[in-house]
Amino acid sequence: MLVLILAVVVLLVIGGCACVYWEARGDAPRWARVVAKATLLGSEFARSASRTSRSRRSSMGDD
Repeated sequence: MLVLILAVVVLLVIGGCACVYWEARGDAPRWARVVAKATLLGSEFARSASRTSRSRRSSMGDD
């Protein structure tokens, strides 16, 4: 079951990256632009969460 969930997540990530590439070329339909925007927002969220986690660890002296 866990492998199935991981496979779905990987496929969603690959699809999101493909939509970002397609949108960057400039000829993507509206739905692909929405998916690309969601993918980029998700990556920004993950990046900010990672920064917050790192800053908490360094302020606690766990480095």
